[in-house]
Amino acid sequence: MSDWKAKRFWKEASVVEAETGYAVTLDGRAVKTPAKQALHVPTRAMALAIAQEWDAQKDIINPNTMPATKTANAAIDKVSIQHAEVADMLAAYGDSDLLCYRADSPVELVERQAEQWDPMLDWAADTLSAKLEVRVGVMHIPQDPEAIKVLRHRTHALDAFELAAFHDLVSLSGSLVLAFAATLDARPVETLWNLSRLDELWQEEKWGEDEDATALAEVKREAFLHAKRMYDLRQHE
Repeated sequence: MSDWKAKRFWKEASVVEAETGYAVTLDGRAVKTPAKQALHVPTRAMALAIAQEWDAQKDIINPNTMPATKTANAAIDKVSIQHAEVADMLAAYGDSDLLCYRADSPVELVERQAEQWDPMLDWAADTLSAKLEVRVGVMHIPQDPEAIKVLRHRTHALDAFELAAFHDLVSLSGSLVLAFAATLDARPVETLWNLSRLDELWQEEKWGEDEDATALAEVKREAFLHAKRMYDLRQHE
């Protein structure tokens, strides 16, 4: 039984209007989530992305090539049920945001962090109305509760599909600020990803690349870009 793999049984994946948005059908049969919920998504653009993944499957279904389907499943089966808990978990990143914790040496790294991360904190203060303070070292020092309150409110305002994508933007980057910057197109998404890897990139420049670390970073980069695409698909028909 361990060798059993799901096989393609349909000829065509289609998008149809549903009571709560759009659904994907396989030869007229509606796709369901792993929890047997109706896979209804809020925009046609998102449904088309999911349908394209199903259409692209060969004889054997490979879930690893279906990231849009996975994110939609997570939004429906997990985030919609635990929305407040997920939002609180992500908002908590604001109190220990990657961009706020700085090295005390060497001077080259200190200067690079200030040069590249300070503008994003300034952006957060201006655009998100959340002023976060810089800390030196790894010891946690709480941020201004009012700033965290603002960030928490913004996070809770996201719907289940937005929050599912936002979850990956935050967890992969380690930064609530960078995640919001991605959703609001404050910088190109590749730039934001590289900002989240500033320390790692500096280490690579100094000591050279580690093949395994580079491969893992590329997997995470693709996931970050996918999360941005899914967030955007929620915004556009």
